[in-house]
Amino acid sequence: MPLLTILIVLIVVGVILWLVNTYIPMDRKIKNILNAVVVIVVIVWLLKVFGLLSSLKSINV
Repeated sequence: MPLLTILIVLIVVGVILWLVNTYIPMDRKIKNILNAVVVIVVIVWLLKVFGLLSSLKSINV
């Protein structure tokens, strides 16, 4: 995946999260949970894109 595509996806996700936080009235706790979930999903996606998460599939618990 090209670096430009990754950058565009990160910008789009950031703008969407900013729009949701700014214009949709929600309780502060819900916004914090939403922000944490989005950040975790983006981090996991970035790890998969850069191939760092694929090495963890071989570990059995």
